[in-house]
Amino acid sequence: MSAPEKTSESAENNRGDKIFFAAFMTGIAAISFGIGAFVILAEVPPYQSMKNAWRAGTALWEQRTKYSSVERLDFWSPARTEKTGVTINKADKPQKGLTLYSSGDGPHAVLIDMDGNIVHEWRMPFSEIHDETSPIPNPQKDDFMHWHTAKMAPDGDLIVQYTAAGDTPYGYGMAKIDRNSKPVWKYLGTAHHDFSIAPDGRVYALTQEFRFNTYPNRKQLTPPRLDDFAVILSPEGKEIKRVSILDALINSSFANMVDFAPYFSNEDVLHTNTIQLITEETAQNFAKGKAGDVVLSFRDLGIIAVLDMDAEKVVWATRGPWLGQHDPDVLPNGDILLFDNQGQLADPQAGQSRILQIDPETNGITWEYKGTAEQKFDSNIRADQQRLANGNTLITESSGGRLFEVTPEGEIVWEFHNPIRRDDPDNPGQKLIPVVSQAERISDERAALYRDTDFTPTSTNGDTQ
Repeated sequence: MSAPEKTSESAENNRGDKIFFAAFMTGIAAISFGIGAFVILAEVPPYQSMKNAWRAGTALWEQRTKYSSVERLDFWSPARTEKTGVTINKADKPQKGLTLYSSGDGPHAVLIDMDGNIVHEWRMPFSEIHDETSPIPNPQKDDFMHWHTAKMAPDGDLIVQYTAAGDTPYGYGMAKIDRNSKPVWKYLGTAHHDFSIAPDGRVYALTQEFRFNTYPNRKQLTPPRLDDFAVILSPEGKEIKRVSILDALINSSFANMVDFAPYFSNEDVLHTNTIQLITEETAQNFAKGKAGDVVLSFRDLGIIAVLDMDAEKVVWATRGPWLGQHDPDVLPNGDILLFDNQGQLADPQAGQSRILQIDPETNGITWEYKGTAEQKFDSNIRADQQRLANGNTLITESSGGRLFEVTPEGEIVWEFHNPIRRDDPDNPGQKLIPVVSQAERISDERAALYRDTDFTPTSTNGDTQ
């Protein structure tokens, strides 16, 4: 055979080998995919390891693609109005004091007077307190987190909770900071959403972690699962008690409530978003729990519950005419005040949210506030409310970036719009406003500590970038 013929034959053989190899690898991939799908769907070992790897891969991909800029985080919403700062302040009708709120544009909180002037501001990025003891080895950039909740402690210092976007767990921890934004203590457990401060300075908080345990007769609660814990911190920020909330529910007479979790929440079945301490005062007229117990809110289950921290068991739980609720507060008369995020279905023009005051004995509504076509009220997630000393209610409409105060008759007597705006990267001409997850009115007595400082008030009534 001549040299050209041998070369042609060799090239043909190489092409054939490549085609055969490609077909072989495609077949292996198809078989592997089929076996993998069968293993996962039929739950044949090692299906859990494969399932975990798939979840981790998709989560990493989402983190690298979805969270590419700060303005695309769910800490920002389309601005509903061009109004900024205080837009309503009706003489003597509002409860006087200072208003504390945290904003989705970063780890900071602002204290404003009734005219919207900044009286004080705190700011401390998570990078200043993160260390090797944190269960979050590689936290998100500081720009990708904010203080979901900021509350003033009895001594005037601020306690804050860090929430990150694009990470799970998303709760990064807590810190107590002084008026100069310097840390007093830090707690790097995965604290999330909410906390409650006792009169003696102890802090009742929520933490979260992945667990791999299973429960008899509840195969839907498959591991790994993001579970919540109720923790008690000393006034110095040291953890002194820790209770698994899911264990406390399943080991109670209310365990069957877990079986009605929606399909999408089995990997975060409770999604606890509120913890409120029952004090000696509120326990007097509240028959569902005693002083030292905590009230919890399980968003996706639609449940309000009471957890006995001593017995580590849920002692009361209920569902009612609310949907996606937040912030159930026990009032001095024994009723529960809560933010019903999505339960207002009668009038779509008025918005889907409302504030409900509930009699826990009957689940009957004893008072409510809902929006109108002219004053739409709508926050599908987050948000809270506070019953004030004069009987009014301060409401945080998180998705709208708005705070407002209403009388028992439903009149809006004070209103404030977060003045921060940024351009929407996906919708030219559209402005974005950072969410306001939580706010509280500080009485004049407690606010005196900050009114007497040398901080120069600055008007927030302007469009700030």
